Amino acid sequence: MDKFETIASLNKDYQKILYAIQLILDRGALERYFRPEGKMSDNLCALPIDSGKIRLYCLRISDEILILGNGGIKNTAKYQENNELLGYAVDLQKFDRLIKEELKNGSITIEEHELKNVNKRTFEI
Repeated sequence: MDKFETIASLNKDYQKILYAIQLILDRGALERYFRPEGKMSDNLCALPIDSGKIRLYCLRISDEILILGNGGIKNTAKYQENNELLGYAVDLQKFDRLIKEELKNGSITIEEHELKNVNKRTFEI
């Protein structure tokens, strides 16, 4: 997302995303801060929730756990029509499935406000 910091025409959108991230840090990753983007069965979402040219794709695991992905300029009606954004979304969806599998088999756990046993793990997407 840093690549958009110095582009004047995108500054307003960039600032909206930074503001949303600050709200999340202060109040938690509440569902209302995100635009659902994926399937009903995954945790893919995007910032900001209102219209704008930039999207930041994330995995919202809970109100306390958010995984920031990558983002870009959304210049199509759907992210699936933009190869760059589609790649970011698909990678996060694959990562989401891996996390769910690891949670199910107990290899990683959620304790209070964090995922445990992920620091030394490698996930192949």
